[in-house]
Amino acid sequence: MEVIKVRITLEGSAIIEMLFWLNWLAFLFVTAYAISLFVYVVRTRITYIKLGKKAEFHNDVKARLSNIWINVFGQKKLLKDKKSGLIHVMFFYGFILVQFGAIDFIWKGLAPSSHLPLGPLYPGFKFFQELVTLLILIAVVWAFYRRYIEKLARLKRGFYPSLVLIFIGGLMLSVLFGNGMSLIWQEESLTWTEPVASAIASLFGWMSPIAAAVVFYIFWWVHLFLLLAFLVYVPQSKHAHLIAGPANVYLEPLDSGKKLAPIDFEDEKQESFGVGKINEFTDLQLVDLYACVECGRCTNMCPASGTGKMLSPMDIMTKLRDHLTNYGAAVTQKQPWVPTFAFGGTVGNKIAKAAKGQGAEETAATLNYEPSMIGEIITEEELWACTTCRNCEDQCPVMNKHVSHIIDMRRYLVLTEGKMNPDAQRAMQNIERQGNPWGLNRKEKENWREAHEDVFVPTIKELKKAGEDFEYLFWVGSMGAFDNRSQKIALSFAKLLNEAGVTFAILGNKEKNSGDTPRRLGNEFLFQELATANIAEFEKNDVKKIVTIDPHAYNIFKNEYPDFGFKAEVYHHTELLDQLVKEGRLHPRYAVKETITFHDSCYLGRYNDVYDPPREILKSIPGVTLVEIKRNRENAMCCGAGGGLMWMEEDIGQRVNVARTEQALALNPSIISSGCPYCLTMLSDGTKAKEVEDTVKTYDVAELLEKAVFGEEADLVS
Repeated sequence: MEVIKVRITLEGSAIIEMLFWLNWLAFLFVTAYAISLFVYVVRTRITYIKLGKKAEFHNDVKARLSNIWINVFGQKKLLKDKKSGLIHVMFFYGFILVQFGAIDFIWKGLAPSSHLPLGPLYPGFKFFQELVTLLILIAVVWAFYRRYIEKLARLKRGFYPSLVLIFIGGLMLSVLFGNGMSLIWQEESLTWTEPVASAIASLFGWMSPIAAAVVFYIFWWVHLFLLLAFLVYVPQSKHAHLIAGPANVYLEPLDSGKKLAPIDFEDEKQESFGVGKINEFTDLQLVDLYACVECGRCTNMCPASGTGKMLSPMDIMTKLRDHLTNYGAAVTQKQPWVPTFAFGGTVGNKIAKAAKGQGAEETAATLNYEPSMIGEIITEEELWACTTCRNCEDQCPVMNKHVSHIIDMRRYLVLTEGKMNPDAQRAMQNIERQGNPWGLNRKEKENWREAHEDVFVPTIKELKKAGEDFEYLFWVGSMGAFDNRSQKIALSFAKLLNEAGVTFAILGNKEKNSGDTPRRLGNEFLFQELATANIAEFEKNDVKKIVTIDPHAYNIFKNEYPDFGFKAEVYHHTELLDQLVKEGRLHPRYAVKETITFHDSCYLGRYNDVYDPPREILKSIPGVTLVEIKRNRENAMCCGAGGGLMWMEEDIGQRVNVARTEQALALNPSIISSGCPYCLTMLSDGTKAKEVEDTVKTYDVAELLEKAVFGEEADLVS
């Protein structure tokens, strides 16, 4: 009898040992297979990205690592939305930390009665892991609530958006229940270091150790399968941002998208100008597409999307991404979706198989994947709706540069296909002929100063004749020279410069258009002609400092003219006026008893981080009560004039300027102020559309400072 028991025991041990080794072999096979699929997908996506043009890259390691520290580990952009940002922080750091617990859990399944060799630290490690696991589960529930119960408009709903929550929730629950079963199986006492696992073990204390071992391995394999499935899922889903996002943050242009890349018109190899095909984007631009999180923050803040236009910056990214994947499959013959036996019916896999000649049944259209990127993938309507305000880029947690993609496609339409909105084309022709969008006589560009002969506004030519020098070139711009309302801003600024004793001059009739409008509308050729002519004029007159009332000219001189060999100190008029007030050269002594709200210009704010100078000026004026619009500073909404849209009729949805005016009127101000003639025009039109122009006035900061310095109360609302 004893012999039989021994034999049974030995046979049982042999079976257990065999199962143990089978478990090891299965683990190695499944893990190796999953890792191979992961590596294949990542390499395939990299291959697709390399189909783009090679971008110029300056590897300032210190600056780029700083970006990683701030925006990846610091989660700066994500925390703009406090609730969603906190959820993501919990996921981000929780998932990093919980991997050590996953390793320990897998270790237990491969080496029973063993665990990570952490010695006396192990109990504390287990307690910490359970806390992290519980926090992640809380984040899963919270994320589910935000998406499906609260139903945030910017978040997609459906099965695929919830799949990651299923993965993460399943991983956390399987490890907790598995650890609970392990306590029963190993006949360990319940412990405070594993409160949840101990509670589970207590609940299922009626189970035998063998039964608990079986259930443990069920949860162990569930955990392993979910972990490996998630690994394979990540690079071929929106969660590719876990890989591409940090890479994109590191690789982003160090100018942070403040300037556009020039086109080399001397390059005889170029068959077209702009981007009309997906492989004509640079490889760094293509990284953006796989980095997209699909969080919808960009679209949520987009002025075009928010006022009923067709444009959605997120959709631009995702449609281009899907197009790149299918195009890459056709060109490289690499199937984008794995495992291929499960995804053979996907478009990308069919295209790759057809390209290899393996799908005789495939149609010629599938074999030759050549949809028109502009027209079939991205519509012209989407491209012309963009105000280039960069609100999307400011919100993007992975530093995508939506505007550069849009402008590059505009360039293709304008320069290669000759397509343009009729209003925009008219403005462009006028700039080309007369140097201003209205087509007014260029020889009348200096006549604006005649409105107030008591204000001294000399041209460079006049100063040279008098043998006098100047410190600043005052770039008046088309708006300041020809628009009746903006002329008042130019005169107010000039009067303040006279008072402060600042020497300045204007180019007068020699001043051309800065080139911002043509460049943003896609006419890079005209922009470069204007830039070259302006730079020649600047150098001829030894211009070292430029000041302007136009944020668009300010941005283009400061950030884009250096690409063409010109560098100077460039000031916005609010920067210079703020400096003059602080130096005591201007004294705002007269009260302006008004409730004023300030609208941030996109090209002054998001493009150049100038937020404080105009506010400091307003605060220095006695009697002013400054109130902030809900969307202010970097979150400020565009007035609708950027990207050349000032010259195009807006006939879809609500007018952007009216929507922005409504945001300002919510504060019940008596004055809406700005530091941009374009913005002021749009806001003035907005007050007229809302029929409040008699009670709510619009003024540039310079005009308000002029009233405070000289005591002119005319036209002010009392």
